[in-house]
Amino acid sequence: MKKIAVLTSGGDAPGMNAAIRAVVRTAIFHGVEVIGVRRGYDGLMDGDFMPMDAASVSDIIQRGGTVLKTSRSVRFKTQEGILAAKQKVKDAGIEGMVLIGGDGTFKGAKEFSELSGVHSMGVPGTIDNDLFGTDFTIGYDTAINTVIEAVDKIRDTASSHHRLFFVEVMGRDTGFIALNCGIAAGAEDILIPESKTNIDEVVKRIDAGIKRNKSSFIIIVAEGDVPGGAYEIAKQVTEKCSYFESRVTVIGHMQRGGNPSASDRILASRLGVAATEGLLNGRKNEMAGLINNQIVFTPFSQTRKHLVDINEGLLNMAHMLGS
Repeated sequence: MKKIAVLTSGGDAPGMNAAIRAVVRTAIFHGVEVIGVRRGYDGLMDGDFMPMDAASVSDIIQRGGTVLKTSRSVRFKTQEGILAAKQKVKDAGIEGMVLIGGDGTFKGAKEFSELSGVHSMGVPGTIDNDLFGTDFTIGYDTAINTVIEAVDKIRDTASSHHRLFFVEVMGRDTGFIALNCGIAAGAEDILIPESKTNIDEVVKRIDAGIKRNKSSFIIIVAEGDVPGGAYEIAKQVTEKCSYFESRVTVIGHMQRGGNPSASDRILASRLGVAATEGLLNGRKNEMAGLINNQIVFTPFSQTRKHLVDINEGLLNMAHMLGS
């Protein structure tokens, strides 16, 4: 290959810039030209391209977000959109692509490759840590540390005012962030989509804590746990338990921002290099991941997030330690 493209797609995640840097500098090291695609698949269809060299990725490894911008493209899900992208890629002389994103990104890449013949490799960039084929995704470590820092501060005010706090974190389909943040922050309860929430059980755990003279409670809620999220759960719990003043805090998009942690910068660098070299060596339609500290490659068709299961042992441990 003489020319490849790199793009970021879907939700942004801390560490994406480190991955972009790794892709660009690895390709240049091997004598390959790199084109940056702005705005994800929307930019691919519009031909929003920019040449990238080693200097263009200087001083970005520590920055959150993505210098290439990103999008969630509805248009790319149509055949017309894919054909438009195919023509732009052909006109630019792009022979392969490295895509940084999540489940939707890789699904789109697979469909595009089948129609265009352009080989693609993926780098897992999502704060949800919900992709099969890697122990950790880029952005996850930073996101959970952001949440933990926020929950620690909430704990201070909860203890001072004898309050019950419901803290909602991201996790529309999965509870990885909620579970691990809840354990690390010492939450009294953790509510996630993978485990059906029983309001009576939540109240029961609060009652048990009151008998031990607990002065505050923190309950971590994944946003997709029940319709209405933390606000609906707080309403149902307070109807049955009025011992504490209750408050709801939604951490929201703060979880996506901030400088990436050292772990995310290193992970992004390793996977960016692996995906790029894999592409140059003839691999296609695979995601580079890290399992047991070893680089592995997983077909896009197998990286789907719903193939990843929550660790039941961790959930049981969380309930035991929070009781």
